[in-house]
Amino acid sequence: MLNDFISIGGLTEDIVFFAQDGILLDNKGDILKQRLLAFEHGAKINIKDYGHYFGGGASNSAVNLAKAGFKTACLARVGSDERAKRVVANLSQHKIDTKNIIIDKKNDTGFSFILNNKKDRIIFTYRGSNDFLQVEKKHQALIKKYKWVYLSSLPVDCLGSLKNIFASKNKIAWNPGLSQLSGDLSKILPFLKKTDIFAVNKDEALEMVKRNKKYLSSVFAKDDKFLNNSKNLIKILKSFGPDKVILTDGTQGAYFYDGDNFYHQGVIKGKKIVDTTGVGDAFNSTVVGSLEKYSGDFKRAMFLGVKNASAVISQSGAQNGLLNFTKI
Repeated sequence: MLNDFISIGGLTEDIVFFAQDGILLDNKGDILKQRLLAFEHGAKINIKDYGHYFGGGASNSAVNLAKAGFKTACLARVGSDERAKRVVANLSQHKIDTKNIIIDKKNDTGFSFILNNKKDRIIFTYRGSNDFLQVEKKHQALIKKYKWVYLSSLPVDCLGSLKNIFASKNKIAWNPGLSQLSGDLSKILPFLKKTDIFAVNKDEALEMVKRNKKYLSSVFAKDDKFLNNSKNLIKILKSFGPDKVILTDGTQGAYFYDGDNFYHQGVIKGKKIVDTTGVGDAFNSTVVGSLEKYSGDFKRAMFLGVKNASAVISQSGAQNGLLNFTKI
């Protein structure tokens, strides 16, 4: 009998600084950088509070899926430092199988400095050992033991890993990192066509599309105003080949499209926002888990996704607010 999910991607320890200063600036003239978080030049910025947490796409999704009751494993890479011990112990605490986490003796475990002013946050990431994760042919036997692969960010040089992951013929949910989205689309198109659920946020989708205009059909070859419309954007993503697409758009909610059904799910208003770190991982992995648990009921899955996301932003860190399905 197959286990449920194996989560592949990055692991980090996150250090979050909470600062009251900072101004959000509109920058709509640049479709790829529509909002900026600014601080006074040369100023000394007081930090109101800080915290140490755990993050990374593989960690966030694995913890969420484990809390949802799925039998989950993680395939990732950490250093041989003290940070690695804490990162792996966090996974083990949630009963996630960590036997196949690779130890890197040359590079430190990844970490992030996250600047949060409650209006938004900026993440400064040191990928460290995450940048040397390679999913090899020998891992295919492991991957085949799981019904689903939940795939998050990979190193820039990831074609070999993608070939070995997609050769397993598992169901695959893919929430890629910027290194996959900002490169040459021709390299990942064959894998997109084998992806069951493709999940990105609007900024990532725009980055992907704007850098690869030559792949747009005449139907989609429009101006920035056209691309900035989320409904248009998700249809473009679907045209690249995935079976289902999830597009998140911050306070505007999220969109689901499978070629037949288009669905918009609004956010839950009135919730206290403490920290938005990990909200995308919480939403996407909840939707994927719910689609599996509730036989493809996408409306229910999207609603449960925003419920869990709203719980995450009410607490500090990417994982502290995660709910199991009963609490959702």
